[in-house]
Amino acid sequence: MNVNPVTILLVDDDKVDVMAVRRAFRQLQITNPIIEAGNGMEALERLRGENGYQKVPQPALVLLDLNMPCMNGIEFLEELRSDPLLGRTIVFVMTTSSTKEDRARTQDKNVAGYILKTTPESTFLEAIKMLQHSWQTIKFPI
Repeated sequence: MNVNPVTILLVDDDKVDVMAVRRAFRQLQITNPIIEAGNGMEALERLRGENGYQKVPQPALVLLDLNMPCMNGIEFLEELRSDPLLGRTIVFVMTTSSTKEDRARTQDKNVAGYILKTTPESTFLEAIKMLQHSWQTIKFPI
């Protein structure tokens, strides 16, 4: 039994996608806490406990969209990886972007996975099943 459940930080500005992820969690009966952030800047503030946000409990896993206002996913990854306290945070990208450039840029920032929202093979339900298996088997950085 996991004493400290993995907290999910869902970074996405699309409310429909956020609802779909939450629905997949309910369907799979996954009770991990989910904290939402609408862009990369808010996500960093939540991870750091800044600007009135309570700090995201650890261990935490980030589900990251790339196309967002204020600070997009690539900019978020650059800032996250340069932070000595957050640099090892496990991040899975969930995006509609299928460009080779975006994949390469995220892989250069050591993402744990790249999931396309638009392909039938990676529906939210299947993606969340895979993610659940990952966070239950991987060792989180300390």
